[in-house]
Amino acid sequence: MSKSDPNAPKRLALIASKGTLDWAYPPFILASAAGAMGWDVGIFFTFYGLPLLKNDLHMQVSPLGNPAMPMKMPFGPEGFQNIVWPMPNILMANVPGFEAMATSLMKQTFKNKGVASVEELRDMCVDMDVKMIGCQMTMDVFGFKREDFIKECTVGGAAMFLEYAADADVQLFI
Repeated sequence: MSKSDPNAPKRLALIASKGTLDWAYPPFILASAAGAMGWDVGIFFTFYGLPLLKNDLHMQVSPLGNPAMPMKMPFGPEGFQNIVWPMPNILMANVPGFEAMATSLMKQTFKNKGVASVEELRDMCVDMDVKMIGCQMTMDVFGFKREDFIKECTVGGAAMFLEYAADADVQLFI
């Protein structure tokens, strides 16, 4: 599609470079929203974002070094759920299983609030024909194989994505 075509849909080009649970949401939320609006959408998954295309997703969130991340409980009375629990870095770094606990709490909070899971959002993107391009160089560097990834993604390099992004109305690096 070309920008010179006034009837062409808007185009969104995203680069997903992070794969933790909290960073997995933005590219899939933006892509599914734009797709629902009839936009042409493409996401280039590179470096730590590439595992978001794997057949089996195993994302975690690390509150360590993330002072903006509130720790709230997804259970109990509303007053208890609204308490922001400040967690010192020394606690987060030294308590075994803290990252798994934080991941579990975040997933439960999203579920309680009716937020779709990353897997559900990715499936929506697949259903809306979002172009998902896995970075070939990253695959080679990290030792991934094509069969590690969902069949709906394309494997390509930066040049492939740049050809797509060149005509994008909106380009975002996440």
